[in-house]
Amino acid sequence: MTSSTWDTGAAASGRSAAAATTTATRSPRKRRGRLLWLRLTVAVIVTVVMAFPLYWMLLTAFSTRADLYAPGLHLWPQHFTLQNFVRPFAEFPVWRWFANSLLVSVVVTVITVVCNLLAGYAFAKLRFRGRNALFLVLLSTLMIPPQAIIVPQFFISIGLHLYGGLWAVILPEAAAIFGVFLARQFFLAVPDELIEAAQLDGAGRFRTFVSVVLPLCRPLLAVLVLLTFMGEWNAFGWPLVALSGNQDLFTVPIGIVGTLQGQYTSDYGAIMAVNLLMILPIVALFLAFQRYFVEGLSRSGLR
Repeated sequence: MTSSTWDTGAAASGRSAAAATTTATRSPRKRRGRLLWLRLTVAVIVTVVMAFPLYWMLLTAFSTRADLYAPGLHLWPQHFTLQNFVRPFAEFPVWRWFANSLLVSVVVTVITVVCNLLAGYAFAKLRFRGRNALFLVLLSTLMIPPQAIIVPQFFISIGLHLYGGLWAVILPEAAAIFGVFLARQFFLAVPDELIEAAQLDGAGRFRTFVSVVLPLCRPLLAVLVLLTFMGEWNAFGWPLVALSGNQDLFTVPIGIVGTLQGQYTSDYGAIMAVNLLMILPIVALFLAFQRYFVEGLSRSGLR
């Protein structure tokens, strides 16, 4: 066999190997590209499905009552109006409802966050008899549905002369057990060496907590504040029972159901307009604490 034949065979083998390598390289890239487009498609579909109720709320809030009852499906207001925002504030004390909701939510959030931080730190870092058993008992209360304790709460609020006032809403909602669990999980990740070093420098337990541990808790604080404020801002069941039909003490969810939503007819435009205003504080709070919120959840063991 001549040298030219060997050269031709070697060149052909090289081209085959190069083609095989190129094909093997392109196949994973094609698969990754297809998976990327698949994920994007699924993300877009999920986003549209999740955002459509919000869009429908906007559509209803800016539409006239005649447009809402008109036949056919309309994805844009036929007659743009702001009366759905003006009418509830003119006929009902909506600003008072917002003030009541803000007062109750802020007070409950402050009390709950303080109690959760102190209790979570105690369960995570302090040694005392029955610590684990007491923590398990507290966790077991999470299995009790809130509806099951409305009657005992009702009689307790009457016995303490709180029924019919805002304190009847505030006190039973404070110090949520789930927040204690989150705080404990977060504090377990705090190194014991930091606490021991502070104690060696002469700091007491409370000073150690305030000066050493608390500055590390910004992600945890963001999670507790957001979850507590959002839960209390949207609370409906217990406030409906505890406020005794006093319209001046209504929170926003109670006011919407008690006045704008009737037994036989409902002002859907006004309901959606007030609901739209109601979600703005939650959105603003989440945007302000978004980075800390995600970090706090990840560091609390909720992965």
